[in-house]
Amino acid sequence: MGIEPAWREAIEELWRRKLRTLLTLLGLIFGIGAIVAMQGVGEGSRREALRMVESLGLHNIIVQASSPQNEDALKELRARSVGLTLADARAAQAVLPDAGRFSGEKDLRVQSVFSDYGSADVKASGVSPEYFDLSSLRVARGRALTETDNDTLAAVAVLGHQAAGELFPGTDPIGKLLKVDHVWLRVVGVLADRDLGKDEFQGVSLGSESNHVFVPLASARARFRFQPMEDEIDRFLLHVDDPSRLGGDARLIGELLNQRHGGADDTTLIVPQQLYQQSQKTQRIFSVVMGSIAAVSLLVGGIGIMNIMLANVLERRREIGLLRAVGARRNDIIVRFLREAVVICASGAVIGILFGAALAYSIAAFAGWSVSWAPIPILLSAGLCALIGLAFSVYPARQAAALDPIEAIRGE
Repeated sequence: MGIEPAWREAIEELWRRKLRTLLTLLGLIFGIGAIVAMQGVGEGSRREALRMVESLGLHNIIVQASSPQNEDALKELRARSVGLTLADARAAQAVLPDAGRFSGEKDLRVQSVFSDYGSADVKASGVSPEYFDLSSLRVARGRALTETDNDTLAAVAVLGHQAAGELFPGTDPIGKLLKVDHVWLRVVGVLADRDLGKDEFQGVSLGSESNHVFVPLASARARFRFQPMEDEIDRFLLHVDDPSRLGGDARLIGELLNQRHGGADDTTLIVPQQLYQQSQKTQRIFSVVMGSIAAVSLLVGGIGIMNIMLANVLERRREIGLLRAVGARRNDIIVRFLREAVVICASGAVIGILFGAALAYSIAAFAGWSVSWAPIPILLSAGLCALIGLAFSVYPARQAAALDPIEAIRGE
């Protein structure tokens, strides 16, 4: 199906002035490209931030022990507070009306981890059975830890994806033994790989579960050695059923811990949802800056379209006069010039989208960011930009239609 003669004529008219048309397109291309790149990088940043926050638990409150490493300072602190305990987690669960499950975690300071198939430099933690659900961790093979494992002090472990590959290369680890320091453990599960791409988010460490060995918290407390005056647990996650109350609940937990710990500043509260909101606030500032740059580019592009259209009117006065003399109406002249403007705007929109996509991936590759696309906003933005360019062409088209045919022919 061929192009209609009227549209072909408009394309040929612009093609005869290739350099001028290209220079006119540049403003639109840069403006649309900036908007497309901004949306691609912005959407990628939003999804990446959401994925990272979900790894912490979007509806969780995380309480982290922050006891000093200095022994004298630690003794002074312990005179007022025994440190973070499971009793603190239960108290927080009892105080908050919308609190759900909680999970405790204790880091193990291990020196060696190996099996009959290999060794690895991995981290180890004792965790409550609810830890995997609250941290959005999925078991790929075998099973997760259970309450029975915890109650019976079972010598079992769940491995992260990377740890399983290093400790049991080329073989299925389920049911096999590994040794963590002096303790033998039987592997009952392997976690699915979850590559977050970053080691931390807004200053909070994440993503280490891939290179991790998880054992039941009670088993860890009973089977491994700990230093005197250590916290019973290093952190706990508390799920809140109503996400709108996370901020108030966090303040309430802070007051509760302050009372239970005698005013000692030995805990830190982390609310992943607030981290996400802070990240999005920063992203909005970035979007405003990029949007302003794009708006300037579009303004320049619109002025460029107006300039070329006015130049076309001046150069084609005789053509306009002849058309009017043989019976063309003013509306016919307006449509003729607007058709050329549509070709320019449509071309600028298509090239701008392609340029914006290339720019987004270039920025992502240089800065280490991710790119994601939401087609409808991009198409709407490109369409709006094209309409802005088209609006700038209305005045020149009306100027062409207002020319007196006789004066136009004489002027030529």
